Amino acid sequence: MTITLITGANKGIGFETARQLLALGHEVYIGARDVERGEKAAVALGSRFVQLDVTDDASVRSALATIDSAEGRLDVLVHNAGILETDLDGPAALRSFDTNAVGIVRVTEAALPLLRRSSNPTVVTVSSSAGSFWAVTNPERPEFGLPLALYSASKSAATMLTVQYAKSQPGIKFNALEPGPTATDMTAAFNIGRPVEESARQVVRLATLGPSGPTGTFQDEAGELPW
Repeated sequence: MTITLITGANKGIGFETARQLLALGHEVYIGARDVERGEKAAVALGSRFVQLDVTDDASVRSALATIDSAEGRLDVLVHNAGILETDLDGPAALRSFDTNAVGIVRVTEAALPLLRRSSNPTVVTVSSSAGSFWAVTNPERPEFGLPLALYSASKSAATMLTVQYAKSQPGIKFNALEPGPTATDMTAAFNIGRPVEESARQVVRLATLGPSGPTGTFQDEAGELPW
């Protein structure tokens, strides 16, 4: 049984990723800030729930302690929790980086002892090509016209954290993903995106890599991306 934790999984890509991994036989823990929404999602999926707010150290420690007590290890960690701020000011910047970047550090550090007990530990960061210098400076890319400074900057940080963790933890696979433009609550204002099922398949692909799979990469469905 593969033990998997997905942050921000009560809706959107995280929820659909959980559904697909459950179908593959994973034991999936839904991590969500809101207890009521998280428990409702877990019941709908037939998964487990842990209250997990990536911006709160105590919440993160408690969630990983729960998994440790129940399972003794963690095989797959999916960093899916994220926010998109349209304001451009100090408080919005702090919220963006606390969730999209610092949250990755909090959860990863708490999860490392459990991941080291796995025979095939894998970490997937749902990042974005909006954080790629190559993409946002290329007029032929859709990211060129996105006015999302804080989201882009925080996702660039998320990708860099992924690469740095891959270097410092050679026994664990760390890969970042551009899941593709997806129709979720977060992107509703832009009226863009494909069904979550298609993007979640890309998360699942990286979450189910074999022991010899790549690490330290930034990918989309076509392969590695420059950034």
